[in-house]
Amino acid sequence: MKKLISILLVLTLSLAVLVTSGAEEAKQYKVGIVMLIENGAFLDMKTGIIEGLAELGYVEGENLTIDYQNAQGDATNLQTICQNFADGDYDLVFTIATPPTQAFVGLESDIPNVFCSVAAPVAAGVMSALDTPDMNATGTSNAIPSGDIISVGLQITPDVKTFGLIYSTSEVNAVNAMVSAKEFLDANGYAYIEKTVANSGEVQTATQAVLDQGADVIFVANDSVVQAAVDILAEMATEAGVPTYACSATTVASGCLATLAMSDIFIGKETAKIADQVLKGTPVSEIPAEVVPADIVSVNSDTLAALGITLPESLSELGEIQYLSAN
Repeated sequence: MKKLISILLVLTLSLAVLVTSGAEEAKQYKVGIVMLIENGAFLDMKTGIIEGLAELGYVEGENLTIDYQNAQGDATNLQTICQNFADGDYDLVFTIATPPTQAFVGLESDIPNVFCSVAAPVAAGVMSALDTPDMNATGTSNAIPSGDIISVGLQITPDVKTFGLIYSTSEVNAVNAMVSAKEFLDANGYAYIEKTVANSGEVQTATQAVLDQGADVIFVANDSVVQAAVDILAEMATEAGVPTYACSATTVASGCLATLAMSDIFIGKETAKIADQVLKGTPVSEIPAEVVPADIVSVNSDTLAALGITLPESLSELGEIQYLSAN
């Protein structure tokens, strides 16, 4: 009898292990992804997130459901999407760039937020400190090294004197990038002409204005408003023989001459690693935000040729040189 009881006990424990294992294998996850507007950088970040999740075992169509929403550049639509996510049944919500992150965090949802590529999370009001997330949000920051980017530009075109600065004041990441740029220019004795735009339709006028006022180089911030018309800006500047420097590789691919940046797919994958910690049960408050470093010099080969510029050998000391083209 004792032997029978022992056998039954072993069988019961084995069955329990199998049931538990089966439950673990059957675990399903549901995440949201939201962006304000689609552009090359944001779509690459989304790709990086999805690929990164797959590498960590979260495969769409198997154990992962992804609800992707694009606000089409409309702030009201963005707010509605974020509200639906906040009220929904999600394990976490990814927000790509600053405006969606601000919109979602502002709703104070119980659903964890993992943001991707927020240049200045503290200034954006989505956390009080990078090391101590306190608003149920953490993620990756692509802090824009404006001074470093301008320094790269000065290596490529050292004889420039006056910078044209073009950006939108509606995005805090763009404002912070330009504050940093102006601090660098002031400290190093360069003049600058500053033009802000409220929408992408104003980019052409702003570009013509800085060219007319004597800018011999243009620096643009990493914001979706300028990016929507940056191909026009770059074409106008190149035709005038004026180099353009930017804050993202996507902007360079659109026609600007160069930048110092990071891979957008890479930052997406780094964001997925943070999400993995959340999905495995680590409280958001215990997961510091990660600043992803810029270590790739991106150069538009077509613009380089159009301007007749030869890159200095010293540029390779900064990191990998990546040649981009819109063609």
